[in-house]
Amino acid sequence: MAEIDFIKGAGSLQPVPTRSSNPAKDAAPGFGNLLEQALEDVTQKHVAADQAVSDLVAGKSQDIHNVMIATQKADIGFQLLMQVRNKVVGAYETIMRMQI
Repeated sequence: MAEIDFIKGAGSLQPVPTRSSNPAKDAAPGFGNLLEQALEDVTQKHVAADQAVSDLVAGKSQDIHNVMIATQKADIGFQLLMQVRNKVVGAYETIMRMQI
């Protein structure tokens, strides 16, 4: 039998790359993260719309068109978020009715 020279082969070994300690950080954003971002976006749009309405009522702004646009953006964002929530709840209910 031939002898194996461990010292000779050791020079060609490469270090094994280690994985990140936080795999969620390396992965694509998940559904939960997307929902959180959407919720934050809708909240920011509502705050901006409220501020625009307050400025219009206080007389600081005369641009009713931008106020209406901001209000509609906030409303459409909220409606979209509610539809996504309804679909998620419906999917959950469907899964819970499945027989195993």
